[in-house]
Amino acid sequence: MKNLILLFLFVLCAMLLSTNSLAQDATEVDPEHYKVEFENDQVRVLRINYAPGDKSVMHSHPEGVVIFLTDGSGRFTYPDGKTEDMNFESGLVIWTEAQTHQPENTGDKPFEVIQIEMKKSE
Repeated sequence: MKNLILLFLFVLCAMLLSTNSLAQDATEVDPEHYKVEFENDQVRVLRINYAPGDKSVMHSHPEGVVIFLTDGSGRFTYPDGKTEDMNFESGLVIWTEAQTHQPENTGDKPFEVIQIEMKKSE
């Protein structure tokens, strides 16, 4: 019985730690790059700035819209270790599903992005 309780506690702790590490809010874990510009009960609007070579920490975003304000290039590393390189032009607007990633600016110029995060309606 004691082993069963220890196993249950171990599994519970592992689940909580993995959920927390993968679902971290960008503005809390990386306020240097992420700033809340507007928020209400339906959306949250972030302004995102990266200098050349800047790299964030692993964090999550709900689904939403991303608007690229400048040209740039970046790399996104996902929790499973896979990476995705992206080149983007100023004015590009894309829809993104909820995701967890670690972005970095792989270009030689700073870039700026607006991200509109959708909130779940209750």
